[in-house]
Order: sequence, then structure tokens, then C-alpha cells
Amino acid sequence: MTCSLTYEQPYLLARRFSTLDHLTRGRVGWNIVTSYSESAARNLGLGRQPGHDERYELAEEYMEVVYKLWERSWEPDAVTRDAAAATYADPSRIHPIAHSGRYFSVPGFSLCEPSPQRTPVLFQAGASARGVAFAARHAEAVFINAVSVEQARRGVERIRRAAVAAGRRPGDIKVIVLLTVIVAPTDDAAAVAHAAHLRNATIEGALARFGGWTGLDMSTWDLDLPLKSVPTRGVQSLIDMFSTADPDRVWTARDIARFLGIGGTGSTIVGSPATVAAELSRWRDEAGVDGVNLSYATKPGSWRAFIDLALPELRRQGIVAPAPARSTGGPVTLREKLFGPGAVHTAEGHPATGHRTGHRARRTSGAVAEPAAH
Repeated sequence: MTCSLTYEQPYLLARRFSTLDHLTRGRVGWNIVTSYSESAARNLGLGRQPGHDERYELAEEYMEVVYKLWERSWEPDAVTRDAAAATYADPSRIHPIAHSGRYFSVPGFSLCEPSPQRTPVLFQAGASARGVAFAARHAEAVFINAVSVEQARRGVERIRRAAVAAGRRPGDIKVIVLLTVIVAPTDDAAAVAHAAHLRNATIEGALARFGGWTGLDMSTWDLDLPLKSVPTRGVQSLIDMFSTADPDRVWTARDIARFLGIGGTGSTIVGSPATVAAELSRWRDEAGVDGVNLSYATKPGSWRAFIDLALPELRRQGIVAPAPARSTGGPVTLREKLFGPGAVHTAEGHPATGHRTGHRARRTSGAVAEPAAH
């Protein structure tokens, strides 16, 4: 679930995610965003959206607060459920977090006992220098946008390096690329569908959408004028994706509109099931991505076509795991689905783990080790 920390008090958000993690038996993840919209700031009482880097400064303290609530406030054995003694929990094992910082003051304890994962799985999508630094510390999965496989590869390598610099292992962060798939029984039929989508996508609409994300109004630009990097209070990474992150190409307003017209900020794959499988394999093998955030040209038509046509071929080739059999052992947590059996809680080196009551950090000597393959 996406939730903006700019407009949500950490005490309330921590309780809500704990409750949802209990109800789903450990299947909740949080896509952390700081928001960018000036209209949202006005309507939610801020008057003006905080600057890009200030939003990340607030986010750092915000995460410290929620980690204390999720990991530190209740000791592992605080809940006793002793019916004979009419005792639900031992008060001596429940602690106020006594947080007092620049942005937040949270003196008390968490109102909810620890959920199966304690901290929900943390997703993030910031691609600016500040966003990548934040992801390197906190994210367990990162969404990326890329105009090419090569650009995605550079993005993956950048995230892996940042993770190591933050004291984590390269594989502690799963990297998930946004892609739109237009699939049909044959390559020719998929090309016809793609052309129809392009005819229905307007330049004005795509540039209006780009302006909403970035704050950059291109409506009066010469459509063939190249885009240069400019600072913005909006989503800086979307400007940089076209202006600086792709050294092999100069992007004009017309090019950007055509790219964004189908599926948004992700690249588009067009073809038969076999062609789609080959292309997704190429993104996996050459870019090093761990997964796909599947966008759409039409909703739900694109997803239905993917499920009916592409997914069986992907499973046949082993690119996607077989459909899971009904389990008799109960549901696994979302974190275990991503990182393997037993990975219920945040890993060693993650800042949430350091806040966990009773946790003792593993001693390491020298370089950070690679995780075992799953």
C-alpha cells in the first residue's frame, strides 16, 4: 500500500500497519512516498509543499519513530495471555519510546502488540540522489523506471552500491522495474494493438501528466526542443530520467509524450508470448532486475491479456515460478515471499533491526557478505 509520510502522523501510521499485518497474517508492505503535489500541500493544510530534500530529512526521522514503535516498544515476550491471572500483557515489558526530534514528538508506547512481521516490507521509488540514499538505508524493494535495459542496469548497480555503502548487502534490496506489456497471439497482432494505442494517446494529455508529476509545464514548448535538467519541487527523477540518465539519447517533448502515452513512465514490450518472454528474460539477465511492476495500456484489458497469453509461456520457460499449490502450513509472510523461508523480520544491517528489543547485532569483520541465493 502507498502511504505518504508527509501527510500522515507516524503514531497513527504505525498502528494502522500493525493492525493490517495482524489481519493479513504478515502480508503487508508499505510503499513509502514523500509526495510532490503543491495542490495536496494546500488542501492538507501545509500551504506549500516542503522542498525535495527537506521531505527526505523529515522522512529519516519519521522512519526512526515508526521503527521504535514497531520494534522497540514491545519486547518479544510482552504478551502473556494468562487467563488465570487475567493478564493480557506484562506492563514491565512494554516501553514508551520517548522520541523527541526536529519534526516529531512521540513520548508513549505503541498501542498495538507486535505483528507477524513487526515492520511491514518497505518499498520505495525515489531515484534522485537523496531518494537513492534513503532507499539504501530503508528500502527492501525499490521501484525503478527506465527507458532502456542499459539505463535499468545502471540504476540497479547504483542501488546495489548505495546499499553496500549504507552497511547492507547488495541483495538486501530487490529492484523492480516498471514495464508495460502489449501481448497478442502473434507479433503482427501485437504491433497492430500497439499502433492503435499510440493513435489514442494525445501529446497534450501526456505532457499534462508529465507536468503534474514534475511541475514542469511543457505546453508552450517547441515539441522538438531537447529537454535539459532543471531543478523542480516535483518528481526530480522523472526529469533526470530523460535529461541526464540516458547519455545515449537526446529527448524532445514529442519523444517524451510518445513514451509516456502508453503505460506511464515505464518502457513498453510488444509481441507474442514468446517475444515477451525473451524480452523479460533480457531485462532480468542484462539489467539485473528482480521483478516487474506490471503497468497497462488499458485496464483491465492489458492485465487479462498478460495473464491469458504471456503468463503461461513465462511459467513454461521457468521465468515465473509455477502457480503455487494450496499450502497446508498456513500463509507465509510477504517478506518470506521476497527473501525466502525464515526471513520474517528485517535483515541484519537494516535500521529497523537495530531498534528491535533484545536484538544483538551480528559481528562482522571486513567486507559485507553476499546473501544466499533464493
